[in-house]
Amino acid sequence: MSIDPVTGAVIAVAAWLIIKRFIGGKASMSIVKQKIEAGAKVVDVRSTDEFRDGGYPGAVNIPLQALAARLGEIPKDKPVVLYCASGARSGLAARQLKQAGFADVTNAGGLGDMPR
Repeated sequence: MSIDPVTGAVIAVAAWLIIKRFIGGKASMSIVKQKIEAGAKVVDVRSTDEFRDGGYPGAVNIPLQALAARLGEIPKDKPVVLYCASGARSGLAARQLKQAGFADVTNAGGLGDMPR
């Protein structure tokens, strides 16, 4: 069975929209910078190995799969900025933190999206 190109494109766009709705979008660099300047806790949700290869200055590494067990390391009374490699894991982490009662959570996207 083959799918014609138009149907394939429609399926791809629909999948992208569903994923974007599920994980949320990333914030603009100016918003991320503003949050960091306001004292946000910066959390890198990539793996330990990825973080070891380089991370954002001052960020703490809490891999996505360990996030639920380490929520106590993240203050609820200040902004939280999350990033990963592309924004997908940090989007999932943002959703998880919001469900856990964190009010000011920002998905910065990937490490390359972080302000310099």
